[in-house]
Amino acid sequence: MVHPLVTQLRFTRGELVRCLEGVSDADARRRFEPMNCISWIVGHLANQENGYWVLVAPGETLVPNLNQLVGYGKPASTPPLEEMWDAWRTITSAADRYLDTLTPELLQTHLEWKGRRLPESIGTMLLRNIYHYWFHIGEAYAVRQLLGHSELPEFVGDMSVALYRPER
Repeated sequence: MVHPLVTQLRFTRGELVRCLEGVSDADARRRFEPMNCISWIVGHLANQENGYWVLVAPGETLVPNLNQLVGYGKPASTPPLEEMWDAWRTITSAADRYLDTLTPELLQTHLEWKGRRLPESIGTMLLRNIYHYWFHIGEAYAVRQLLGHSELPEFVGDMSVALYRPER
């Protein structure tokens, strides 16, 4: 059974997709400084999932140079939107294979990277990943408002796919 926090991450991913539905490449690459552009946001969220659930956990590299393009602290960039969606889909699909293995016991453990234990537990990393999505969903929504987009989602979407259930 999938852990409830993994269900919440998947719901949150769906909210990112819903927030960005219909955005063109030109609009996605437009930057209102100091905010990031929408295509960067998509790649940046993929990069975090890659770092947590694909590179560190299973040890795979699926999208070389993604961190250089959209990583934390790197220079601002305006990558092509479809390239970033492709990276996001590739990485989240691979991440799901790892996330599906998580249990309450595993969430209390720590991953290792280059022989060192990471400071946050897997569960805390999962929470950080979820909250990171919400932070950038808000940023993307603001960018869409500045672009003059209308008929944007007004609230969190259909929660029926992510109902509360006790952790087992």
